[in-house]
Amino acid sequence: MQLIHPERRPVTPEELVTGLRLRELAPAARPYLGINMVSSLDGKAALDWRTEGLSSDIDRRVFHLLRTQADAVMVGAGTIRAERYGRITKSDELRQIRVNEGLVPDALAVVVSGRLELPADLPLLNEPDQKVVIATASEDTIPGVKGDVEYARVGGDLPRLMAYLHERHAVRSVLCEGGPTLNSFLFAAQLVDELFLTMTRKVLSGAAALTIVAGRELVEPLEPSLVSVAEAESELYTRWRFSR
Repeated sequence: MQLIHPERRPVTPEELVTGLRLRELAPAARPYLGINMVSSLDGKAALDWRTEGLSSDIDRRVFHLLRTQADAVMVGAGTIRAERYGRITKSDELRQIRVNEGLVPDALAVVVSGRLELPADLPLLNEPDQKVVIATASEDTIPGVKGDVEYARVGGDLPRLMAYLHERHAVRSVLCEGGPTLNSFLFAAQLVDELFLTMTRKVLSGAAALTIVAGRELVEPLEPSLVSVAEAESELYTRWRFSR
């Protein structure tokens, strides 16, 4: 892996995406929020409805290392169903990195599901070592799950969800992994502080696959600042920051 901006030098995935100290960047009233996505060159966020076909070994390493940098990892219901999420922090090595960063060993999992359309057999909901907060408008619960699941009855109010995570769980940094529709609502609510975007050497075309932000339109285009770019095996690992 080669860092090419803001300087040129060899870099490891660990050097690129650890030690980010995202908590320290948080505004007073809410957590700092970054979005992590992978896309084709034409901006598509999935191949055959999953990110697996876009992601390389290096991208997957970056993906899991980024999870060590935030208090909470957030994901929409469609993505969690398609990707079959399990425990967020996957290994003892990654848990130790979190501890070294001053965080608890396991990231809080936050699932956004307005209608609570989540299958009870999702691994994430049945992992005894994983705390899960489900943000929903539904008053129901998911029967039969065996994990530590809490329901945040915030509806579709994402600023309210951020305040809930901050006040109830002391969350100061959130990493969102999509999907595209959730991303669009986060941007519309002016909650996005950073975008971590891996661009793969694929062109998919077609109308079926969504782009990395798809759904609600923005009043005005956003223009982030480029923080860094690294290259590995013709993939680009970019980091963008939004100012308010």
